[in-house]
Amino acid sequence: MKHLLSLPALGLVAAMALPAAAQDADQVVATVNGTDITIGHMIVARATLPQQFQELPDEVLFNGILEQLVQQTLLAQSFDGELPKRAQLSLENETRSLTAGETLEQVFSTALNPVAVQSAYQARFEGAEQAQEYNASHILVETEEAALAVKEEIENGADFAATAREKSTGPSGPNGGQLGWFGTGAMVPSFEAAVIALEVGEVSAPVQTQFGWHVIILNETRVQERPTLDQVRPEIEEELRAAALEARIEELSADAEIDQSGAEGVDPAILKDLALVQ
Repeated sequence: MKHLLSLPALGLVAAMALPAAAQDADQVVATVNGTDITIGHMIVARATLPQQFQELPDEVLFNGILEQLVQQTLLAQSFDGELPKRAQLSLENETRSLTAGETLEQVFSTALNPVAVQSAYQARFEGAEQAQEYNASHILVETEEAALAVKEEIENGADFAATAREKSTGPSGPNGGQLGWFGTGAMVPSFEAAVIALEVGEVSAPVQTQFGWHVIILNETRVQERPTLDQVRPEIEEELRAAALEARIEELSADAEIDQSGAEGVDPAILKDLALVQ
């Protein structure tokens, strides 16, 4: 646990979203030369740990985190002089990041209310035309002549799957040419058009693509089922977050005075020069 000494602060926003602890977060668990360490400090510290540490037993984490916070407090108290520029700038960035994160939590909590999520779901899926899906098999050969010969064999009673296993050069050949279910846009245009034109059980004329010549049989069709709200909720919520963030940034930018002229002419490579912030 010694390498927990530097606990990252970037997870603080996540910590704020955790359920309230059973005990008071202000309860003091240790005092170091008059400086209090509280349960709240420990909760936040735990939430920022890498996942491999999060999985340790609670007792181990409690003792380890408390020890590290005591050590950090001792080291911080022993510091003499002014903080170096890099530390001051890091604190400013950290405060800016965490404060912005709290603002985002407020924005997102409004954007992700149940009514908004349900409305977004209905706008996307309800009333929309349900997509057709196709289940097809094919036999891929190198020439049109070979494809015509294959089609003739099938029409004369040869089993499509057996013929595919014997003659198809495509990766689906060993599986009887089976392509499984697919929707529009999944196949190259000429192949897709041939599939759509077929009736179930019908075998196509030879179809040329960049891969060679195909003989196709349409096995089944179905209408793609509309997903439930729970199935697409993560996607919808992510879109609502993005839209809410963009709208809030635009709103704030419209009322703000932003001057980025100082960045003009600056060599981007300067960001690698750590010596400037020593």
